[in-house]
Amino acid sequence: MTGDNRFIYMDNAATTPARKEVVEAMLPYMSENFGNPSSLYGIAKKSAEAVDNARAQVASAIGASPKEIYFTSGGTEADNWAIKGAAFANRDKGNHIITSQVEHHAVLHTTEWLEKQGFEVTYLPVDKYGMVSPEDVREAITDRTILVTIMMANNEIGTIMPIAEIGKIAREMGVLFHTDAVQAAGHIQVDVNELNIDMLSISGHKFRGPKGTGVLYIGKMAKIDPLMHGGAQERHRRAGTENVPGIVGIGKALELAVAEMDSESKRIAGLRDILIQKILEIPKTHLNGHPEMRLPNNVNVVFEYIEGESILLMLNRRAICASTGSACSSKSLDPSHVLMACGLPPEIIHGSLRLTIGHDTTEDDIDYVVENVRGVVQKLRNMSPLTPPELRE
Repeated sequence: MTGDNRFIYMDNAATTPARKEVVEAMLPYMSENFGNPSSLYGIAKKSAEAVDNARAQVASAIGASPKEIYFTSGGTEADNWAIKGAAFANRDKGNHIITSQVEHHAVLHTTEWLEKQGFEVTYLPVDKYGMVSPEDVREAITDRTILVTIMMANNEIGTIMPIAEIGKIAREMGVLFHTDAVQAAGHIQVDVNELNIDMLSISGHKFRGPKGTGVLYIGKMAKIDPLMHGGAQERHRRAGTENVPGIVGIGKALELAVAEMDSESKRIAGLRDILIQKILEIPKTHLNGHPEMRLPNNVNVVFEYIEGESILLMLNRRAICASTGSACSSKSLDPSHVLMACGLPPEIIHGSLRLTIGHDTTEDDIDYVVENVRGVVQKLRNMSPLTPPELRE
C-alpha cells in the first residue's frame, strides 16, 4: 500500500499524483515570479522565458517544433479546439469528418455538436479488440472529407491504434489528421513526424503533471481557427493569460516522463502482465482490449454474473481505488460505449473492471489487488441468483 493514507491506487488512467520535481518547478511561478508573460518588465520576462522553456520541452518530447506547441486547459479543450477549429477553418473544402465509435467523449460529444451545425460525421466501427482498421478509414474518405480524428490509445481498454498507417492514408488523400494522445503521451513513444500527425492532444495530469493543463500540437500545414477569442496569447491562436505555473508543470512532467519511459514502461508492463495472468485465472473472466497492442499500464477485464459498481464499492472498503471504465463517465449507469462497440453484450459489460498501474505500484500491491479482486468476485457471485452452481462456493 502507498502513502500515509494506506491505500492502493489503481486508477492512473483517470489521473496521477503530481511528482515532487514538478511541484517544485511550479512553485516559484505562483509567488515571486508571478508576472504576466505579456508584460514588458523583469518579472514578466521571467514568466515568458518559463513558458518558452516549457514549449521547448514539450516539442522535444513529441518531435515537434516549439512554434507548433500551444498550451490549453487540458485534453478536452485540446480535442475541442482541434476538431471544431479544423472543421470551421476548412468548411469551404467540405463538411465531412471521420472518427471512431470508441473515442473519448471529448471527441464524440464535439462531433455530435458539429452534426447539429451541418457537418456530416462517420463513426467507424472497431474489431473485438477495439482496433480501428486503416482500410476502413481509407474507404470512408470522400472528396468532402476535411478531418480524420482517431485516438492514439483507448482510455478504457488500452488498445493502441495503428496511428502511423491512418495518418499516412489521411496525408496521401489530403485530409487533416488529429489524434487524441491523452493516454499515450508520456507512456509510449510519440513522434508526430513518424506518425504522420497534423494535430495532437495531450493532458498533463495523465503523466504526473498538474491538472488543468494540456497541449495541442498544430503542425505547420494545419489550417485551424481559434477556439478562444480575446488577446494575442499563444501567437494569436489561444486567447487568455497563460497559466504559467501549470505550463511549467506540464513541460517538466513530460520531459521527465519521456526521459524515464524506456525503463518505467518496461517495469509497469511487467506488472500489468502479472496482473492480467493472475486475474484471468478467475473463472469466466475475460480480457478487454488488444492482448499485445495495449498501453503498458492498462488492465481491463470483465467478470460474468456480477456488476462493476459493486466491485468498486467492495474494493474501496479494502483500500483499493479502481474504475469500471473512464473516470469521466464512471458515475453513469449506461454500459461502456467502448465495450459495446467491441461487441460485448450489456449484461456482461456491467461486470467490467479497469485497473491502471502507476509509478508507485509494486509487486506487493499487485498481489494484494489480485487476492482481494478474487475474494470480491467470489462473494458477489455467491450473492447473485444468476450465478451457476459450479461457480459458487
